[in-house]
Amino acid sequence: MVNSGFYNPVLFHLSGWMILASILFSCGSSESEPITAKVQPLTESVYASGIVKARDQYEAFTSANGPIQEIFVDEGDTIKAGTPILMIYSEAEKLRRENALLARDFADQQANQTRLRDAELAIGLAKSKLHNDSLLWVRTKNLWAKGIGTEVDLEQKELNYKNSQTNYESALLHHSDLKREIAYNSESAGKSLAISKVMENDYVLRSALDGVVFSILKEKGEMVSPQTPLAVLGRAGDFFLEMQVDEYDIAKVQLGQRTMVTMDSFKEEVFEGKVTKIYPIMDSKSKTFTVEAEFTKAPPTLFPNLTLEANIITQSKENALIVPRNYVLKDQWVITAEEDTIPVRLGIKTYEYAEILEGITASTQLIMPGK
Repeated sequence: MVNSGFYNPVLFHLSGWMILASILFSCGSSESEPITAKVQPLTESVYASGIVKARDQYEAFTSANGPIQEIFVDEGDTIKAGTPILMIYSEAEKLRRENALLARDFADQQANQTRLRDAELAIGLAKSKLHNDSLLWVRTKNLWAKGIGTEVDLEQKELNYKNSQTNYESALLHHSDLKREIAYNSESAGKSLAISKVMENDYVLRSALDGVVFSILKEKGEMVSPQTPLAVLGRAGDFFLEMQVDEYDIAKVQLGQRTMVTMDSFKEEVFEGKVTKIYPIMDSKSKTFTVEAEFTKAPPTLFPNLTLEANIITQSKENALIVPRNYVLKDQWVITAEEDTIPVRLGIKTYEYAEILEGITASTQLIMPGK
C-alpha cells in the first residue's frame, strides 16, 4: 500500500522535515474553515514487509531415509563447500557397498591372470599339436605318392591335422573372449562399486557452498526423509532484504529505489537499502510480489530471518504544493471558499496529502467537500 511520508515513522525519522498535519495546515482552525495549500516536502512510498536473508541461503535436504547417525558440525561453524554436515545410518546401503567391493575384487583383471594364463597354455598346446599333425600329414602324403602306406592312414592323418587346426583356432577365440569377458566384468564391477559409493554418499549431507551453518534442524538419532529439511546454510556476512509488496503497489517499484528499513531487533533505528531485484511473478496465495534490496546502511550485526518492515520510496519532492487528501474530490476537483469547483491535476499522492500540479496556487482558499 502507498504510505504517507508524514505519519510513517520510518520516513519521519529519515527526513527530519516531516511534520504533523495540524501544524502544517492550521493553528487552531477547524475543518469548516478555509485552508490554503502549502509548499512542503512530500514523499510517496510503498510499504513492504519481509525478512533478512543470507546470500545463497538455503535449506539442505537429503535423498535418503533413516536415522541421523552422526552430526559433524555445530551451528555457527564456518565451512567449505563439500564439508560433511551429518550422516544418515543405513545398514542395507553399507552391505550393498561391501558386496560391490567384493564383486569388484573378484572381477579385477589382476585377479584373473591365472585364467588368462591357462587359456594361453591351451593355445600353445593346440599350436604344437597342429604343427605335429601337419608334419605327419605331409609325410604320409609323400609316402603315399611313392606307393607306401594305405589310403585309410592318409585320410586319418589329414583328419587329425584338420581337427588340430580347428582346436587351435578355437583356443585363440576362447582366449580373446576370455580377455573381453574379464575386462567387461572388471569395468562393470568397478562401476557398480562407484554407483554404490554414490548412493552411500547420499547418506552424507554436505555443504553446497563456502559459508556458515546457521541452523541444524534435527538431532542425532531422529528419523529423516527426503522431505525433511536438515540444516540452514548461507554465505557468511553477506545479507540482503527479501520483501513482499502488494500487487496494487508493485507497478511503482523500480530497481535502485531507496528503501527505509526498521526491525524489531533494532528499535528506534532506521536503516537504508536500495532495490536490486524484482521477481516478475506474483504469489497467487498472498497476492504479493517478492522484491530484494541490498543494505546501504546496515545494522552492526545481522542474523538470517530477522523480520523487517520497509518503505520503498517511489517519489520525493522537496517543494511540493500540497493539500490534505480529503480536500480533493475524486482526485480531480477542489472547492474554493467561494464554493467554486475547480479541476486540478495531482502529482504525488499519499493517504493524507496530495500534490497539486495545476489548477490552484498557494493563495487559493479551499473548503472541504461537503462542508
